[in-house]
Amino acid sequence: MDRFQRGFPPVSMPLATIYKYLDDQGPYLSAIITYYGFIAIFPLLLLASSILGFVLQGNAGLQEAVLNSALSTFPIIGDQLGTPEGLTGSTAGVVVGTLTALYGSLGLGQAIQNAVNITWAVPRDSRPNPFLLRLRSLALLATAGVSVLVVSVLSAIGSETEVLGERATFALRWTIRLVTIVVIGIVLTLLFRLASARSVSLRKAAPGSFVVAILWQGLQTIGTLYVTRVIAETQGMNSTFALVLGLIGIIYVAAFIGVLGMEVNVVLARRLYPRALLTPFTDNVRLTEADKRTYAYYATMQRHKGYERIQVSWGVPPMDRPKPLEQGTSSERGEQAPADTPQERRRQARAAPPTTHVTLDALPTDGAQPSQEGPSQEGPTRDEPSSPTDRRG
Repeated sequence: MDRFQRGFPPVSMPLATIYKYLDDQGPYLSAIITYYGFIAIFPLLLLASSILGFVLQGNAGLQEAVLNSALSTFPIIGDQLGTPEGLTGSTAGVVVGTLTALYGSLGLGQAIQNAVNITWAVPRDSRPNPFLLRLRSLALLATAGVSVLVVSVLSAIGSETEVLGERATFALRWTIRLVTIVVIGIVLTLLFRLASARSVSLRKAAPGSFVVAILWQGLQTIGTLYVTRVIAETQGMNSTFALVLGLIGIIYVAAFIGVLGMEVNVVLARRLYPRALLTPFTDNVRLTEADKRTYAYYATMQRHKGYERIQVSWGVPPMDRPKPLEQGTSSERGEQAPADTPQERRRQARAAPPTTHVTLDALPTDGAQPSQEGPSQEGPTRDEPSSPTDRRG
């Protein structure tokens, strides 16, 4: 089975993506994004409702059209907040909502940047300082806001297709859905590129972005089913709990999809596949070149200073080490068999010659295959090493 998946990219690439998601502690990254997203989404939407209440005051029909188009893209919460009754303009509400939304949005932007930098294994010293980090968060927020407006316009156009007839409506709605996927994919490509502290081209940021855009359509369907099957059948306090818990679940799934899309970009750009099938579970495995590059990137990610040097060495796998002599054979030869203790195993591991020696300067660039040359004598770059891997027998 391991040999099959190593030679079959349609299986080895998704498997490597899942392994990297787990290695990067993807569930925890998704949980952090969920926390800040939950804090930000309510005040942002309520703030938008309050602002629209001021701007569109006295025009109930226009209020309903704008809110329905803008909020219908959010699963679960769109049906609850996308009503004209929710449009109330209050100065105190705007001030409190603005401050809370700003805190949650900055935290959400920082959580997204942290996830992108971890997936790309950006060294600690190459990440932005706290001030630049928050400025990037504001830029991410502005880009996301523009994307919501664009998607809202497309949704509004889709809601006005009945005048063209049933057949035209069906074809046009599917066309608009495809255009929406393309727009979301383009916006996410820009967001993934902007959120990374290293230089990421649009070509490298696009695959995972469109994966997220496609999965987002499925998430909207799940949210709609949750509203019609769960929230619609509950009343009072149960309805409130169903709304809040359902929203948290939807945000977490969205965060999971987003982090998974980041991992897709990294695995494809750096060709971190195929991976050994049992590499997450045991040391008794022969690592692939993708395994070694992946683990070397994890080590170099911990660099805190530009003049710090990090080396990664690989010894002989346990399955390839010479087995100690059995007790009976040693007695016949008048020898004493080595004790099977942790100290003895560590001594044997140190005695075994390393098979691979990787320095911070010796990691290959994205998608490049390591050559047989030695590491560069120059110091490491601020973002990522670029010279090939040094091998020693």
